[in-house]
Amino acid sequence: MASRLEVESLRSAPGFLIASLALWWQARRSPGVLGVALKAEMLKGTFWTYSAWEDKAAIYAYAGSEPHKSTVERKRKVMRDATFVFFSAPVDELPLSWGEIRRRIAEQRDSTQSGHRAAQ
Repeated sequence: MASRLEVESLRSAPGFLIASLALWWQARRSPGVLGVALKAEMLKGTFWTYSAWEDKAAIYAYAGSEPHKSTVERKRKVMRDATFVFFSAPVDELPLSWGEIRRRIAEQRDSTQSGHRAAQ
């Protein structure tokens, strides 16, 4: 699973980073996690996450637990954009590079934006 999260104002970036680090720490200790990474581009207000899980049940359990659940609800207010990509990869190919993560997210964003244009 990978995500690209963008805050609407650079003033929100420091608080978003602190919250992201707390969730990164939570994810690292969650049952079923294989690995988790966070990359912050503070001057762009963009945050990237990448995590590998044993199965979907593990990631959904993490996402529905505290503090993840309430933090996401709070931080939604300062978000400009968010893209989430779920995919499977063989364990022997992990970890994927940040370049590959960016490519998969860009592909998802392009397909979503194309769908919005086609529907208009």
